[in-house]
Amino acid sequence: MSGEAWLMWDEGVTRYDFGPGHPMDPIRLELTMRLVEEFGLDRRLTVESAPAAGDSTLRLVHRPDYVAAVRAASADPMKADPAYGLGTEDTPAFEGMHEASSLIAGLSVAAADRVWSRPDTHAVNFSGGLHHAMPGAAAGFCVYNDAALAIARLLERGARRVAYLDLDVHHGDGVQAAFWEDPRVLTISLHQDPRSLFPGTGWAEENGEGNAAGTAVNLALPPGITDHDWLRALHGVVPELLASFGPEVLVTQHGADTHIEDPLAHLALTLDAQRSSMESCHAWAHEHADGRWLALGGGGYAVVDVVPRSWTHLTAIAGHAPIELTTPVPENWRGLVYARTMGAGPHRMTDGRTPSWRPWEEGYDPANPVDRAVMATRRAIYPAHGLLV
Repeated sequence: MSGEAWLMWDEGVTRYDFGPGHPMDPIRLELTMRLVEEFGLDRRLTVESAPAAGDSTLRLVHRPDYVAAVRAASADPMKADPAYGLGTEDTPAFEGMHEASSLIAGLSVAAADRVWSRPDTHAVNFSGGLHHAMPGAAAGFCVYNDAALAIARLLERGARRVAYLDLDVHHGDGVQAAFWEDPRVLTISLHQDPRSLFPGTGWAEENGEGNAAGTAVNLALPPGITDHDWLRALHGVVPELLASFGPEVLVTQHGADTHIEDPLAHLALTLDAQRSSMESCHAWAHEHADGRWLALGGGGYAVVDVVPRSWTHLTAIAGHAPIELTTPVPENWRGLVYARTMGAGPHRMTDGRTPSWRPWEEGYDPANPVDRAVMATRRAIYPAHGLLV
């Protein structure tokens, strides 16, 4: 487990900025990169920028008329067309929107190129993971779907099977939509119950179409669940499906909005469970995908206390330099937090929990709503893969 590791970064991603008061404050990206640097991870991974995605790349997923609409709104936000999801409360138009969005997409596409180049290669783009953007519309703070574009590039490069695992609290609807009829892509999304959270999709019965039936996997989890049940659900579905599908690349999305402190959602995870899931993704990439692992960011709106620590752990794990949970947060970084926000930053790289879960193999409890959700997904998906429910 000592192959190459890349961190895709460009300060220009902080210009992906919907304006004052919007939950997706770009300070979360700035603070993450500064924390990465404080831990010396910029010396453990190769830090690299990349060109913004051009029209031919964007059109691997997005319609030409939509790209033109984004360009027009980027040049003059007053021309944003709500029919394309632009200029809305969730996704306001801003000057330079096309340039910032295509830069994030370009970083994820370049990361896909790095990962495809050889086995045992990892790449991180924590500015990416903008999984709600549709082929013809912006949605949920997402303009271009860099995750789907990275997968499309892998397919263009010759990949025959790509697995995408979405750990954001919201359903990875845009990535699912992009590959709904493509049997080469397995999309797995763990998310809060669609009845209680945007975008209102991601039911177990949504499983792909035609030859791709069974390749869209959705695990909808009850609000309020904590580390133990979330990790039980993750391990109750994902490993068997990855083993059955046999991906050549594993792409993962690590939205930090599953955290108990996130203001926009209702799961109750700790940083420690998020880190545990990242370690599992790393292991699964080596076990099932020749070590090819592309890890993306995503949602996360506790922009000081949670997001920077979570994605710094992700970067460290991808760089084969994991940070011990008891490690203090560097004082220099806490000083930066105070200078930028007039608030205090967290003191340790942990929330003080020890993640554990009861393995699915130990039995199914029909009285437990999490177990019922896992069983609903297994019943909907496993037969298509020849697996026992």
